[in-house]
Amino acid sequence: MANVMEKIVSLCKRRGFIFPSSEIYGGFGGFWDFGPLGVELKNNIKSMWWRFFVSQRNDVYGLDSSIIMNPRIWEASGHTGSGFADPLKECKQCHHRFRGDDLLGENCPDCHGELTEEKKFNILVKTYIGPVEDTSALAYLRGETAQAIFVNFKNILDTFHPRLPFGIGQVGKAFRNEITPGNFIFRSREFEQMELEYFIDPRQDEEQFKYWKDFCYQFLVVLGLKKENLRFYDHPKEKLSHYSKGTSDIEYQFPFGWSELWGIARRSDFDLTQHSKFSGKKLLYQDLTTGETLIPYVIEPSVGVDRLLLAIMSDAYREDGKRVVLNLSPTLSPFKVAVFPLVSNKAELIKTARHIYEDLKRSFNCVWDDRGNIGKRYFSQDEIGTPWCVTVDYQTLENQSVTVRDRNTATQIRVKIGELEKYFTDLLLLGESVDKK
Repeated sequence: MANVMEKIVSLCKRRGFIFPSSEIYGGFGGFWDFGPLGVELKNNIKSMWWRFFVSQRNDVYGLDSSIIMNPRIWEASGHTGSGFADPLKECKQCHHRFRGDDLLGENCPDCHGELTEEKKFNILVKTYIGPVEDTSALAYLRGETAQAIFVNFKNILDTFHPRLPFGIGQVGKAFRNEITPGNFIFRSREFEQMELEYFIDPRQDEEQFKYWKDFCYQFLVVLGLKKENLRFYDHPKEKLSHYSKGTSDIEYQFPFGWSELWGIARRSDFDLTQHSKFSGKKLLYQDLTTGETLIPYVIEPSVGVDRLLLAIMSDAYREDGKRVVLNLSPTLSPFKVAVFPLVSNKAELIKTARHIYEDLKRSFNCVWDDRGNIGKRYFSQDEIGTPWCVTVDYQTLENQSVTVRDRNTATQIRVKIGELEKYFTDLLLLGESVDKK
């Protein structure tokens, strides 16, 4: 399985999905740059999440908050204390540092030297706001997107007057000074989150927790992840976060083993209570029918875009004889259609293929490819996950039909040029209808 991970990392670099950040300067540990195909795949994942969790629902409102906020927010949430600190051990010999809970033995895994006693290391990333770098100017890059949702709770109440239950969703960057980032983009210091805080009547806590566990699981299946690679893990009480009265992870079987993909937490009224206390503002909900006031409980489904992308790439990767196939859902694929002439030295074929390419580009994200022979072009598109290839050949000039090749089966059919847009639209809609089912 480790070999599969190496192949995925190699594919990501070779095909322009993901590059090491600052590579020409030797890289920068725990940071990654997403190339042209990686950006498209990430955007498609985020778009799908936004559609299912925000825009298609009548009970969820969207938000895009600041990355740097008042530092008292992180004090109120507990992030500046031991609740947001990792166990750190350092080797006395080579001075490499490790998360204590990642170590399997009592000695350094790199040089077998003696380790220091474990101490807590806060992983918030610090910065300074203003011209003077002292404690009065200290601020933090947000360690999660959730806290901005809680501090905007009253704004949403005052402007949209929602009724319980309702949610606030956000997609955005977060930063954590991880001691040992690793497993490619699985654990990094800059990452993107898709988070929802769903505010509920405390009496619906258990019911809503079960609902959102199932909703998140079904969404992963919609994205194309295999059910045999997914499972739930319920956190034991002694391992719960300081804010949680119950957390379940959806774990995925990555090439390096089972690990957390999606966390669904019962945050109770911890966050709203804390921010009420520290800000002096009452963060209460009033039922317009009964007049009852209460501090809502919260269910939080939180997933990392980067980690989900890695799961999708891992699940989609397969080798079929001599070809590598990235079996992505067409909805997620960076390019939906590739268009090319059978040969690259015939003006009539190139002209017709270019016309088809420009026409389809108005409706789909397409790619033009005229490099090398036709077989190599097919294999190249298979490897980046393009579901369909259109080839303009000599028969096209005779009857205005083209060859359409399917990525997964490698089968080919003839389709009239004038019917291509409807043909691909129907295929994508078929996938969408299966998704919704």
